[in-house]
Amino acid sequence: MFLVTANQIQDMDKQTIESFGIPGLVLMENAGRGAFDVLLNKFKNIKIKKIAVIAGRGNNGGDGFVIARYLMEQGIHVTIFLLSLKQKVTGDAKINMALVQKLCDRSHTCSIIEIPDADTFKKQKDHILLHDLFIDAILGTGLNSDVRGFFRDVIELINSSQGPVFSVDIPSGLNSDTGQPMGVAVKADATATFAFAKAGNIIYPGNIYTGDLEVIDIGIPKFIAREKGIKLFMIEKKDIAVCFVPRKFQSHKGSYGHLLVIAGSTGKTGAASLCANAAMRCGTGLVTLGIAKSLNKSIEPQVIEPMTHPLPEKTKGFLSDNCFEQILSLLKNKQALALGPGIGTHEATKKLVSNLIEKSEVPMIIDADAINCIAQNTNILKKKRASAILTPHPGEMARLCDMTPKDIQADRLGIASQFAKAHDVIIVLKGAQTIVSLPDGRSYICPTGNPGMASGGMGDVLTGLIAGFCAQGFSPENASLAGVFIHGLCADRLARDMGAFGFVASDIIQIIPKTIHHDLL
Repeated sequence: MFLVTANQIQDMDKQTIESFGIPGLVLMENAGRGAFDVLLNKFKNIKIKKIAVIAGRGNNGGDGFVIARYLMEQGIHVTIFLLSLKQKVTGDAKINMALVQKLCDRSHTCSIIEIPDADTFKKQKDHILLHDLFIDAILGTGLNSDVRGFFRDVIELINSSQGPVFSVDIPSGLNSDTGQPMGVAVKADATATFAFAKAGNIIYPGNIYTGDLEVIDIGIPKFIAREKGIKLFMIEKKDIAVCFVPRKFQSHKGSYGHLLVIAGSTGKTGAASLCANAAMRCGTGLVTLGIAKSLNKSIEPQVIEPMTHPLPEKTKGFLSDNCFEQILSLLKNKQALALGPGIGTHEATKKLVSNLIEKSEVPMIIDADAINCIAQNTNILKKKRASAILTPHPGEMARLCDMTPKDIQADRLGIASQFAKAHDVIIVLKGAQTIVSLPDGRSYICPTGNPGMASGGMGDVLTGLIAGFCAQGFSPENASLAGVFIHGLCADRLARDMGAFGFVASDIIQIIPKTIHHDLL
């Protein structure tokens, strides 16, 4: 799914009108009619007698006029509160306002009330709140500064109302590019957006303000969008399903790759076992777990199907550079390397991690402590011989970028994309709406997952998934997208069946096969 910016959708509107010959009035009619259909379907089980359309004087308000017209034709009582004088409404919005006015002149079930200033708004506040449902058609995607004046008061009134709220294109006050409220924004129960979802509809906290989102096809040709070189997408199930094909009848364990996992240290063997077990559960043919020799006996009961390979150690319970050559030898018949879960950050371990990144010739998934090991030496990534996927959480990303976690959270998308391009790596920035950023500038937002995933070990499972898919022959891009989507999809299944409190990372592992089978095959 394309996610577009305000400038991109404005350019596409203009090109559709000027070069493709579809009038703007037709686009507005298509938008309003589509939004009307979504509105009826969304609130079909709610008894609604009176609807308030809060309209601005621009195209967003014009869309609101179209919706109002269709509602009137259904016999629904509609009051349009126009936050302007009628004489200031222009263009296609003016034409649709005139059509609505003609209906109002012939009916006692509709009216247009002008609210051009704060004083008038104060007089109408109680009247506005008497309605059962509120349609927000105030401000569109072009907003680029904080909401000011009585418009702010109007939005706060809508948010304080008891009735459901339906936004047109994007909740008024929400930045359509960043998903951040511009001082204040409407909190909608549902939003009908036009042509393509806007980045701000999807990116947190914009998704919270947007509510249930429906994308309406208004007639903008798809080739126009493709020509714009859009770089931001939302992962959809169909994108992941194409990665999975039925297995051949005469398959064997060698048909589905061999993954090497280098992980674990004293007190963190669970991270290693979660990663290795997740890789097996997602369909990898063979998994070998390389771990410090003194820990091998204790970890073997945790990993029944994966093989273990005891590695020499300088400091008991920790891997260091003295096992580098042995790991290189292990890599010779492997298809991917998972590096880092629970490995520790001793100085000798840092040296091992850097050497492996520089010398590995198979795709690497670099996670957890391996990320911390290179945080002060990210230039090592430019010396790699193979593709690298880094899977940081915000704290680890902050260390990589010499920022604070708060800085990262304020611009997750921008920072992930910049780092991926600068270091020629794939960044999987974990968190609510995990982001996958690619070296070519494309980024994907994952829609799956829930707060029940806020527990230890979830990241280790994700690393095992991505690494396992790489070992099976998925491209690093597809492995990353499939890994984050399925990881969240499993959690959503658990939240539905168990509730979002108390499921753990090992529960995710157990339902990976069922989730792939039922949701993707």
